[in-house]
Amino acid sequence: MEVGRLPISATQKGKLISAGYTSLSSLSSLSPSLLSRDLSITETEALVIIKHASRGGSPSRSPAINGAQTAWEMLHEEELFTRITTSSADLDNILGGGISCKEVTEIGGIPGIGKTQIGIQLAVNVQIPVDCRGLGGKAIYIDTEGSFMVERVLQIAKACAEEMSANYDFSRNGLPSGQVLMQPQDFLENIICYRVCSYTEQIALVNSLDKIICAHREVKIVIIDSITFHFRQDFDDMALRTRLLSGMALKLMKLAKKFSLAVVLLNQAANKYTEGSLQLSLALGDSWSHACTNRIILYWNGNERYAYIDKSPSLRSRSAPYAVTSSGIRNLVSDSKRMKMM
Repeated sequence: MEVGRLPISATQKGKLISAGYTSLSSLSSLSPSLLSRDLSITETEALVIIKHASRGGSPSRSPAINGAQTAWEMLHEEELFTRITTSSADLDNILGGGISCKEVTEIGGIPGIGKTQIGIQLAVNVQIPVDCRGLGGKAIYIDTEGSFMVERVLQIAKACAEEMSANYDFSRNGLPSGQVLMQPQDFLENIICYRVCSYTEQIALVNSLDKIICAHREVKIVIIDSITFHFRQDFDDMALRTRLLSGMALKLMKLAKKFSLAVVLLNQAANKYTEGSLQLSLALGDSWSHACTNRIILYWNGNERYAYIDKSPSLRSRSAPYAVTSSGIRNLVSDSKRMKMM
């Protein structure tokens, strides 16, 4: 990554990557005021970054072949990956801090397990300001099933706004105590929602995401709920279905890396008997499992919800409980302190 060559702090590099500035050419034509706004830094700091970019940064250790990276650069790039909290500390813990940007994460489970709830929670949480250890971004939510509930979004947004104000250190930042950092309606305005009613609409929209995100550079997460709905019916040619899905998965992977954002694909599942035992099987089969960087399976353990990391190149396989409450996704609590469940 070219910005890794700039002689600036790791924090500033992280902000550049999070804002989608990964090449030196993307910085050279910017004004200091615009870069200052995008990174939440002073114009003086922005001017220094632009000057370094115009000089080509420090000498590169990358091979001469275009697009190549050394393993050392890849390691430092991974350390700069930003994550989006799920609002469950236990779930964040097994995810290494939350849902990772620059990666495609699949979340699958049976109906009622909370897939859409997690999707909505992420669409809200991606907007948490940088001062509150968030990304201060926007979300694109692609609804294929008609399950996006704006009333539920408002409910989760209200809870998020209240928690931010309750936990924010106003005195440290020189602000009046008890000030509202974000209004619930602010969260709703930052979620760009698309309703698609066929697989052709879905493919066309995915193909257009590059242009959409260029027009909304603050977008830090794309959620598709669900990726499978329109591909489980009306397909006699399974080879065609496989090609369409593979092409869409490739585009989403490139999108995540190009714009340093998280892509979250919600998937359907069902219980099936395999070799005499009941097993949870995600839709689209084993071949689809290779289309994502990370795969998380949601399941019931008695009356409690659990998330299991089924596949990841950087996270070990383990489970964590979570709860769907009136405020959104939270840690599972004991029966004596349990909040109202959804």
